Amino acid sequence: MTLFVKEKKMIPMVNLKLQHEKFKKEINEEVLRVMESTQFINGPNVKAFENEIKELFDVKHVFSCASGTDALQMSIEALKIGPGDEVITTPFTFISTAWAISYCGATPVFVDIDPKTFNIDLNQVKQSITESTKAIIPVHLFGQPVDMNQLMSICEKSNIKIVEDCAQSFGAKLQTKYTGTFGDFGCYSFFPSKNLGAYGDGGLITTNDDDLAKIILMLRNHGSNKRYHHDIVGYNSRLDEIQAAILRVKFKHIESFNNERRRVATTYSNFFQNTKIMTPYADNIGNHVYHQYTILIDNREKVQKLLSDEKISSAIYYPIPLHKQKVYKRDHGEKSFPVAEFVSNNCLSLPIYPELKYEEIEKISRVIINSI
Repeated sequence: MTLFVKEKKMIPMVNLKLQHEKFKKEINEEVLRVMESTQFINGPNVKAFENEIKELFDVKHVFSCASGTDALQMSIEALKIGPGDEVITTPFTFISTAWAISYCGATPVFVDIDPKTFNIDLNQVKQSITESTKAIIPVHLFGQPVDMNQLMSICEKSNIKIVEDCAQSFGAKLQTKYTGTFGDFGCYSFFPSKNLGAYGDGGLITTNDDDLAKIILMLRNHGSNKRYHHDIVGYNSRLDEIQAAILRVKFKHIESFNNERRRVATTYSNFFQNTKIMTPYADNIGNHVYHQYTILIDNREKVQKLLSDEKISSAIYYPIPLHKQKVYKRDHGEKSFPVAEFVSNNCLSLPIYPELKYEEIEKISRVIINSI
C-alpha cells in the first residue's frame, strides 16, 4: 500500500497569478482590442490612463514613461542638476534612487534613516544641506509616506527642489493629499510586483509646474516637441499601449488592493503583539499602503530557514545599504549610517498581497513566533 503525502503549497512573496486570474477576462479583452487596433505607441489607453491618474491625484501634469528609474532620472535632469551639485537621499532604498543622481553627474549625499519608519531622517537632512544641495529625493519606503509638510518647510527655506520617489507608495496619502503631489516631481514605478503593477515595466511622472512639464514632455520623446525637431538630448521612454490598457483595468481596483494590504498588515501585527518582533510603524501623518510588510528580528537566518522549510517565501529589502555597495563604496564606504546598517542586517519582509488569506497569515506568523 502506497501512502501519498500531500505536498505543502508554496506561499509566495507576491501572487501575481491569483490577481491575473481575477481580472483575466477583462485584461484579455483590452489587450486584444489594442492588438486589433495596431495602435501600440501613444494610443488612447496611454492618454486615458494619464488623465485618470491626473483626476485621482488632482495634479496638473501626468507623464507615463518606460520605468520608475527613467522617471527619477528625467526629473533630476529636468531640474538642470548636474556636475558639482548635491542631491540628498536615503541609503536604505533600491539603487535606482541614487542612480538617477549619478546619471546626471551630480553627487548623492546619503542621510541616515528614522529607526521607526525607515524613511529618511528629516532632522539629519537639515544638518546635511550645503550650498551645493540642489534637491532632495525622499523615498516613501515600503508604502510609508515621508512627512512631506516638514520636508517642504525645510526645503523652502533654502530653495531646494523635491523629487518624491513613490515607486512603492502608489495611492498612499498624507491627510487628503497623495504622495507624489507635494514636491516638484512625483515618480512612480509599475513594475509587476508593485501595488499597481503592469505586465512588464512602466513608470510615471507627476508635476504641477508648467515649465517643468514642458521639459519632461521633450525628454521622454527624443528631446522633441515637434516631429523631427530636437531641442535637447532626450530619451525614448514611453509606456506602451498594451501596458496602459492592462494598468487601466487594475487601476480601477487600486483602493481595494491597498485596503486589502492594510488588512494583511493589521493581521500580521495583531499576531506579533507582545513579542520581541518590531512590526512596521504606522504613524498618524500618512496612510501606509504596505508595498512590503517588513519586520525587524534578531535571528533572521534561522527564521528564513524555518519559513523556507514550510514553503513560505521571505525576502530581505535591502541587505546592503547604498553607501556599502561597490558602485558607491569608494566615495561613501567609510561613512557610517548606523540605523540603515542595523535595519539592513535585521530586516525581513513577509508575503503580502491582497489575496493572502487569514489562515496563511496565521501560519506564517506562527512559524516566526515559535522561532523566538
